[in-house]
Amino acid sequence: MNITILVLDSVFDTGLATILDAFTTANELSALYACPGPQYRVTLAGVRRTVRSAQRMGVPVVAVQDCPTPDWVVVPAMGHKMPEPLQQALQRSDVADAMQALRAWSAAGIPIAAACIGTFVLAESGLLDEHEATTTWWLTPFFRQRYPAVKLDASRMIVRSGPFVTAGAALSHLDMALWLIRQSSPELATLVAKYLIVDSRPSQSAYVIADHLAHADPLVERFDAWVRTHLGQNINLDRAASELATSKRTLARRIHDVLGKTPVSYIQDLRIERAVHLLKTSSHNVDAIAGLVGYADGVTLRTLLRRRLGKGIREIKAL
Repeated sequence: MNITILVLDSVFDTGLATILDAFTTANELSALYACPGPQYRVTLAGVRRTVRSAQRMGVPVVAVQDCPTPDWVVVPAMGHKMPEPLQQALQRSDVADAMQALRAWSAAGIPIAAACIGTFVLAESGLLDEHEATTTWWLTPFFRQRYPAVKLDASRMIVRSGPFVTAGAALSHLDMALWLIRQSSPELATLVAKYLIVDSRPSQSAYVIADHLAHADPLVERFDAWVRTHLGQNINLDRAASELATSKRTLARRIHDVLGKTPVSYIQDLRIERAVHLLKTSSHNVDAIAGLVGYADGVTLRTLLRRRLGKGIREIKAL
């Protein structure tokens, strides 16, 4: 199977290395254990003759037009972690050429996978419009603002939508590589995950720092601070809006625009975040923690933790 990795200047070193290591390990284990599945022939493709990583290491690339026809194209992240430098990077001429290459591959029916900030390059090309996608959790407000036609669900680690696969933040590059391997051989993907010691993590929710996202908008930031001081109470949104000198409708709209969720859902996020912190750092039992974060009993809290994080109390404490 031909895998073409489209490598842009300032590529995220860890992301690129993780993808390469996953496919190399798959080839080694496939031979060692005689697992069913193809050999992965990986080509590093570039739209420029010289490519350097974010850590200024040279990356040997083949010109896009000289690559063998890929079965999958993979776009790793660039090493720009905040909105302003990322916005500048997306305006580079090599990124424009990369988008043209992505459109050509897509027109030829070749599926494309992108991870972390690589999803911005794919979205910038317009190919993700009207498709579901995920991306780096801390850049979701910027992503929503820049690509309103993309149906973003940043809580998920991997999203398949039509011919596109997108993955979440940073080490989701590995989750994406394992997903690609799993399409040909679930057995081999399991072996690779065991050798590389990778746990199943279908959601990014456990890693999201809600306070970071809230800072993207002054009203949302003030709502975040207000809710945190009232977590143990029955939160009334009319009262919250009044104390923040806005309307309930405006508050809901701004929260949706920035975070892609309702005020009630965001309050649940903050309660779960606080509950996880207390589970790890305090000696309180589950019922006591439930009361401290505004739930009637431990059963409700356990259900929400399992639904949102995919983990039980013991698993959370062990993280």
